[in-house]
Amino acid sequence: MDFALSETQRALLDTVDRFCAHHLPPGEVRRRDAAHLPPYDLLPAMGEAGLFRLALPEEWGGIGADWRDVCLVQERLGWHGYTAASIFNRVVGFGAASLLAYGSDAQRAAMLPRLAEGRLLIALALTEPEAGTDAGAIATRAVPAPGGGWRITGRKCWISDARGADVLLVAARTRAGSKGAEGISVLLVPPGTPGVAMTELPKVDNHCMPSFDIGFDAVEVPADALMGEEGRGFRHLMSTLSASRASLAATTTGCAQAAVDAALAHAKARVQFGRPIGANQAIRHRLADMQMRVDQARLVVRHLAWLIATGQGCRREAAQAKVIATECLQYVTHHGMQILASAGYAAESDMQRWWRDARLYTFGEGTNEILRDLIARELGL
Repeated sequence: MDFALSETQRALLDTVDRFCAHHLPPGEVRRRDAAHLPPYDLLPAMGEAGLFRLALPEEWGGIGADWRDVCLVQERLGWHGYTAASIFNRVVGFGAASLLAYGSDAQRAAMLPRLAEGRLLIALALTEPEAGTDAGAIATRAVPAPGGGWRITGRKCWISDARGADVLLVAARTRAGSKGAEGISVLLVPPGTPGVAMTELPKVDNHCMPSFDIGFDAVEVPADALMGEEGRGFRHLMSTLSASRASLAATTTGCAQAAVDAALAHAKARVQFGRPIGANQAIRHRLADMQMRVDQARLVVRHLAWLIATGQGCRREAAQAKVIATECLQYVTHHGMQILASAGYAAESDMQRWWRDARLYTFGEGTNEILRDLIARELGL
């Protein structure tokens, strides 16, 4: 592994910096958070900047880069603001990675070029009221429709960006009497399909990533809406979640570095008792621990990116990276709030936004508790 950035990668990060300086300067990130404004309007600009083409092969409108480049972009977007990083991860993790892993050639041809151009957004409709951590408890059903295709009935909840998406990846049970991971399939459902109803769910954080409760009342989709093999959707979804966990790990590492940078700047500038508060050992050691946590997260994220780029199995490593990076973000924002004190608690503070947003990530994309079980199983326990 070579940790040195190539000239191409440096240019790529410069592109991200210019994009964010123009479209998402700090004040705009704060404005969007306060207004609960999702970043869907940024999709075409991100497509024009070539960001979505990174994860796609040339035959599907991409530039043939690999996940090491994707990881760098995700971390840098996270440093600038989760607003753009979240939507980038939707396109790359839920969209492109899923289509490339188990989509048909027809589905790839119809959607991947549009994803690359920022003209298509895909949301994952997996979680249900009784099927969150236990994804095998999915109760939403899809039965053969009289005229062909599938008829879907059920309910999903906490589905991020569902209303802004062009297509939902819906996990549904297609085999009567099946239990657990068996008999689940993935179906592509446009949100505007008759019988789909959405209600936005109020929440305390991640205001630029709205979440929805979705009802499916005898929703009919054609036969070619089936993605991958019928009845093997749970295995397909595990590949989607590995990609999305890798995305989340990279992004939260960037967010964590931004929080450390802000706390460090405050510790140098804030003077009490005649000297900067960073001169006090309690603050110095706290900041040292914060930066060490970020560097540890960055190392496991970069290792994971190398595994993905070189085509190696990484189920355990993806889970580890997600756990380490999301808990790192919670750690550094908790201590960052203490260092900034009232300045961090102010509504206009970036620290309080990172702090409150961070609470989601240790249970989103699989709770860190269940991921520890996954890691233990992968170790043979």
